Amino acid sequence: MGTLDGVRVIEMAGIGPAPFCCMLLADMGAEVLRIDRLVASDLGVAVPSRFDLLNRNKRSAALDLKSAQGIETAKTLIAEADILIEGFRPGVMEKMGLGPDVCLDLNPRLVYGRMTGWGQDGPLSQAAAHDLNFIALSGMLSTIGHKGQAPAIPLNVIGDFGGGALYLAMGVLAAVIQARVSGKGQVVDAAIVDGVSNLLAMQYGFKQMNIWSDARGSGLLNGGAPFYNVYLTKDGGYVSIASVEEKFYAELIERIGLNADDLPNEEGRYAAELPEQNDQASWAHMQERFAEIFKTRTRAEWCEILEGTDACFAPVLDMDEAPMHPHFVARKMFADVDGVLNPQPAPRFSRTPSELKRPPPKVGADTAQALSDWGMSAAQIAELKEAKVIA
Repeated sequence: MGTLDGVRVIEMAGIGPAPFCCMLLADMGAEVLRIDRLVASDLGVAVPSRFDLLNRNKRSAALDLKSAQGIETAKTLIAEADILIEGFRPGVMEKMGLGPDVCLDLNPRLVYGRMTGWGQDGPLSQAAAHDLNFIALSGMLSTIGHKGQAPAIPLNVIGDFGGGALYLAMGVLAAVIQARVSGKGQVVDAAIVDGVSNLLAMQYGFKQMNIWSDARGSGLLNGGAPFYNVYLTKDGGYVSIASVEEKFYAELIERIGLNADDLPNEEGRYAAELPEQNDQASWAHMQERFAEIFKTRTRAEWCEILEGTDACFAPVLDMDEAPMHPHFVARKMFADVDGVLNPQPAPRFSRTPSELKRPPPKVGADTAQALSDWGMSAAQIAELKEAKVIA
C-alpha cells in the first residue's frame, strides 16, 4: 500500500516532464493510466517500452482520440480520476474537447495539471522549444560552465525534471489535498520557466546582497572557489571538493597536505601562512595549487584519503560506476526489473514505502482491463473494439 494508494491519475501520453511527474506519482502508489493514441504521434526518439522507465508502474490504454467515441471514452475515464496530467502546447486539449472547463464540469473535484515550458500565456506560449531554451531564458544556463567559455549544456534534469516535473507533482498533490477539503478541483499551471526561476531564489537573494556573482567560473558555487570545484587526478579521473565551511576546509587542507611553503607568491617568495579561505584575490592561485596536488594521486588513492571524511569529498563517477558504489549498494538505490536497471523510487517512506510493481507497458497493453477497472462494462468495451476506437 503506497502513500498515494487510491489516487487515480489520467496521463495524456507525451514526452519528458509530464511522464516523469506521473512516474513519481505511480512510484508512490497512485493508479496511473496513460492514455496513448492508437496511431503514434511524433513523441521524439523511439524508445523500446522496457527501457522507457518514465512509464514504469503505469498502465496504458490506447484510444482513437480523433474520433468522437474516443473523446467520449477519455471523458468517461477523466470523470473517475483525481488528477489529470497533460503536457501539450496551450490550446491542444481544448481543441480535442478535453479542456479544463469541460473536464471540471464532468468532475468538479478534478485536479487538472498542465505542463508546459513557457506557460499557458505570454508572448512565447505557442513557440516550440525544449529544456535548453527554458533554462537559457530563465538565467540558469548563463551561470553554468568554465570562465571564458560558452555556457555548458547540462542534462535536461534542471528544466524538464527539476523546474518542471517536480513542481507539477508538488502542485497537483497540494491541489488534491485542497480538493478533499473544499470539494473543488482546479487547474495547476506548471511552466518550466516558472520552476527554474523559482529554483534560483537563493541566488537572486545573494546577488542583491552583492555576495554572489553569476559570471561563469567566478562565484562561490559555480567554479570560482578552489574549495568548491572538480579536479583531475593522476589516472585521468576526477574528484569533487565542496569544503565550504571553515572547519571542513581546514580538514581538507590538512588531509591533502597543503601548507604555506607550497605557495610562492608572484615574486617567488613563500608566504608565512595560507591565504584566508574566502580571500577571492587568492582563489585563482589556490585553484592552480589544488589542481597540482590532485594530479599527484589517482582517483582511488584520493578516495582512500578523503572519502567518508568531513572534507566534503566525492569521486566523480559515471553512470556505470555509480550504481556499484558501496554507499548506493548499501542503500539499495538501484533495482533490476526484468533485466533493466532502475533507480529506486524517492523519497523513502517509513510506513507506506514506494515500490517498483510493474515494468513500463507497451502502448495499449492494458486497454480492455483498464477500461473495465475504471467502470466500463464488457458491452461498452466490445462496442469500442468493434468501432476500432481501441485496439
